[in-house]
Amino acid sequence: MQRRVVVTGLGVISPVGNDAETFFSSLMAGRSGIRRMQVEFIDKVDAQLAGWVEDFDPLAHFVKNKAATMDRVTQFAVVASQQAIRDAGIDLETEDRERIGVHLGTGMGGAASIEEGYVRLYRDQASRLKPFTVLMAMNNAAGSQVALELGITGPGLTYCTACASSAVAIGEAVRQIRHGYTDVMLAGGSEALLTFGTIKAWEALRTLADEDKNDPSASCKPFSANRSGLVLGEGAGMVVLEDMDRAVARGAHIYAEIIGYGSSSDSTHITQPSVDGQARAITRALTEAGITPDQLDYINAHGTGTKLNDVTESAAIRQVCGTGVPVSSTKSMTGHLMGASGAVEFVACMMAIEQQSLPPTAHLAVPDPECDLDYIPNFGRRDVRVHTVMSNSFAFGGTSGVLIARKV
Repeated sequence: MQRRVVVTGLGVISPVGNDAETFFSSLMAGRSGIRRMQVEFIDKVDAQLAGWVEDFDPLAHFVKNKAATMDRVTQFAVVASQQAIRDAGIDLETEDRERIGVHLGTGMGGAASIEEGYVRLYRDQASRLKPFTVLMAMNNAAGSQVALELGITGPGLTYCTACASSAVAIGEAVRQIRHGYTDVMLAGGSEALLTFGTIKAWEALRTLADEDKNDPSASCKPFSANRSGLVLGEGAGMVVLEDMDRAVARGAHIYAEIIGYGSSSDSTHITQPSVDGQARAITRALTEAGITPDQLDYINAHGTGTKLNDVTESAAIRQVCGTGVPVSSTKSMTGHLMGASGAVEFVACMMAIEQQSLPPTAHLAVPDPECDLDYIPNFGRRDVRVHTVMSNSFAFGGTSGVLIARKV
């Protein structure tokens, strides 16, 4: 018999708050974390807005020498992981750490460290780079440092499936516990790619949003007729997953049980999403969960704000679930956290169950006729039934990751 897996701890670093309570309170208030970046290259980029974490001080969490050996993506991941472990009430000193693992997703890993190395080498003509350049830039640095800082010695894996990375990391971590390989998993994702080179590369793709001249913080408008693209963001989300019997036995607070995970590949186009591909992942998650779409109380959409994505995802949801389930895109407030987005949005789903409240899709004033679902426009809904939730993550390359959880 497969073991049941529950969520007992949450950690988040985001543009709208650096703990789960503040984060969700901001979402419910429709408060946007999209702002003008305070960076030295600001005049060299057209996309000057981002879901930027402006109140994160590494030296509040790490001694100076330790901070200097960690890229920003790793700093986010470690702090979010520490939060999640504390929230779960787990004392690692008394645990069998071989039965605990780390699964972390990221799209670009140590982007800032890679760029700094190139600048020193090619622009400054440096004869040597920092000794830690490779160790800060490698994609598995964040997950490895989480395990190192917490002394976790179970399975440590990094997932890189673009925007679906952290949703896949959580889904695969569930399987580790279900099949008995571990008892506890720390799973999620981190991203910190707001660098000059990365932003210029995204500008070349022509998918970034135009700035809203009346309210820059409202520049990301998922599902709106006047949407113009996505806004890049940064942050981290981590969750503690546990075998349910173990969690109950120790009296842990349980946010929800993860009952379904579905993944698929579009196999159609490297950047253009597929209705059928997304629908397959949603269907697989529902099948594994053993529920029908009418049992869903909320869907946290991928909802990037691009013309094509929002229409495609709306069609995929409609194809499988109909039009009766409330849907929202919290990217309207955080921006698109890329490899971290699935985990951060899953934390939002856990808080939705916890507080029996649904966060809105902000800035949705002009509905798109092709996007005809209940997108919870502009204002969150409080004191509603939130028992079963679904979180969608769809990526460049065609990877989809869908998670379903329910209140225990």
